[in-house]
Amino acid sequence: MGNQSEIYADLAGEEVAAAEPVSSLYSSEISAESWRAIAMLMVVLGFAGYAAAIPTIAAPWFSKDFHLNDPAMARVFAGFALSSFGALGLARMADRVGRQRVLTWTAWVMPIAALAAALARDVVAFVGAIIVVEAFLGAALASAVVLVAEILPVPRRAAGQSWAGLASAVGGGLCVFMAPVLAEAGISWRWLLAIPFAGIAVLPAAVRRIPESARWRRRVGEGAAHASHFYDIFGPLYRRRAITILICSLLAALSVEGVNSYSYFHAVSVIGLSADFASAFTIIGGGLGMIGFPIGAWAAERFGRVKTVVTCGSASSVVALAYYWGPPLNFDHPALWLGVAFLFMNATTNAVLVASNTAVTELFPTGLRGTILGWFALMGAFGALSAESTIASLAAATGSLSVVTGWLSLLGIPGAILFGTVIEETRGLSLDAAAKEEAFYTEHRA
Repeated sequence: MGNQSEIYADLAGEEVAAAEPVSSLYSSEISAESWRAIAMLMVVLGFAGYAAAIPTIAAPWFSKDFHLNDPAMARVFAGFALSSFGALGLARMADRVGRQRVLTWTAWVMPIAALAAALARDVVAFVGAIIVVEAFLGAALASAVVLVAEILPVPRRAAGQSWAGLASAVGGGLCVFMAPVLAEAGISWRWLLAIPFAGIAVLPAAVRRIPESARWRRRVGEGAAHASHFYDIFGPLYRRRAITILICSLLAALSVEGVNSYSYFHAVSVIGLSADFASAFTIIGGGLGMIGFPIGAWAAERFGRVKTVVTCGSASSVVALAYYWGPPLNFDHPALWLGVAFLFMNATTNAVLVASNTAVTELFPTGLRGTILGWFALMGAFGALSAESTIASLAAATGSLSVVTGWLSLLGIPGAILFGTVIEETRGLSLDAAAKEEAFYTEHRA
């Protein structure tokens, strides 16, 4: 592989009608204004990561509060998944009316919906409020990921996606930490929702400091802001990319849903570790696993987005299989086996997230960049529901939830191979060149 700066220099000639000068696009320097925008986006993503973790983390407590049995809990989580339709619609709006405007809506609506969830006295009202919370969170995540891609210069886009992943993970980690603290203190799980509600004092001010994407504004100035349609990701220019990415996202969701949901259950109920020990390695492994974000960014720039997805995606499935089908019967230190496997599971998954988000935002034009991420979330929800149904159906037949989860984890390998076979590499390309932007808008103007 040649020197990366030479690659950027060679590709500079491919820039067509760029929103910024070529010199700034291919420089690693980030302006002070861009740094401020990125910092405010990290604040938004931190709140989003915290709020997104609440339904899963609070499940043991709200199931008792609302007197839910296992089938009822399955219906509740199926209800939560309906938020993906709202997220898809709102992500599409980010392409139509602007990324910053959707973030502004989220800054006001999400805290109010979180308060409604905290005050809900019946399960229907609670599920309805969480659907609203998660729909706007999904749109905010899509808008933030798109803005990171559109704000940063070419050599820093993967790094920006790693910062976004870290911010979300830190927010989610705070929720994981707070839940047992509240339980030990005898404080209701509903207070977990206090932090998202408190966002109403922080998020609107943060979003006001995030400028609208210059790239999106340029398209508005050209009269092309409304030139794209919801279904254009399946048009001739992008059909191959879109269908492949949606299939891969479905397979990834089938692979990771059980892995993420039952890691604690497997450690305690199957392997027999103490709850405290399992909690400790979950927190430590999850924290250390965040190193996967910067590693994913480095690999995406050094070796390419596609190679990183293929390598780390396949490795994640193999490590998940080792976690759920291990340790060997006579292994003297099962906690060590599980702890190391959990660490590598998280690290490889985080690396894949960085590389895939970077690639997806580069493969589609300005008018479809939020839309494809909305579709991505929708397929993830379908995959998660399918995985939970499969695990519930086959666990009794196989005699072990862990066995089924291990088999499903292997679906990540064909997904990674499909991605590597079909998706073009975009490392070093400008957004216009990678997304065939001018060809898309020329076609629509015609």
